[in-house]
Amino acid sequence: MPDTEIILAVDAVHATYNHAITALHGVSFEIRRGEILALLGANGAGKTTTLKAVSNLLPAERGQVNAGTIRYEGSDVARRKPGDLVRAGLVPVLEGRHCFKSLTVEDNLVAGGIGRSGRRAEISADLERIYAFFPRLKEKRRTLSGLTSGGEQQMTAIGRALMSRPRLLVLDEPSMGLAPLIVQDIFQTLRKLNSETGLSILVAEQNSAVALRYADHATVLENGVSVLSGTAADLRQREDIRALYLGQQPTPAAKSSHLHAVA
Repeated sequence: MPDTEIILAVDAVHATYNHAITALHGVSFEIRRGEILALLGANGAGKTTTLKAVSNLLPAERGQVNAGTIRYEGSDVARRKPGDLVRAGLVPVLEGRHCFKSLTVEDNLVAGGIGRSGRRAEISADLERIYAFFPRLKEKRRTLSGLTSGGEQQMTAIGRALMSRPRLLVLDEPSMGLAPLIVQDIFQTLRKLNSETGLSILVAEQNSAVALRYADHATVLENGVSVLSGTAADLRQREDIRALYLGQQPTPAAKSSHLHAVA
């Protein structure tokens, strides 16, 4: 019997591009309902490929899952079109703050509601809910998205995804290129969304420090393989892990303790 508390199960996934370039060769993790899971790793570790596999977006980039399974709410994502997955509640926010730059902030948000065939009253109510979580977007609602800041564009992209009423929000590098205060603001809002609405979140991040501060659990990828999983609180305390897998320099004390552990 499948565990109904698990909203997403990724099991021993292998993936390639053009049937030749190996991107993933053994990625596994699970997300329970109402949980934030951070997918960590250095640049090129396989985070983006994993998220595209989860959202069944790899075929659009000549990519393919060759082995393993990905199940969303017990259903094989490979058998469902990306649009069907969105309507079923698995909603991705791709890397790069993809907004319709010639549309206003509010029109961008409304597009998310239209994508799930929401009624006008529902879309209106959802807009107010998004503005409550992102007050800055309400201030900029009439501004063309292309004229807003990088942080505001990222908030708009997340808000548009939320208009689809996701059950699992899949975020790729939401901190990329943003100032630390803006990154903290976005992650605080994600944590608030999670705690107040029960939204499950899978977030791929190179900024491990901020991700581990707000996530419940984390999985570390290295060269397309999941090498470590645990609670965010535990991994946050492991300076040797941050040095080994996340490219951060450990303190001298951490180096010493790691050498003793190895010995």
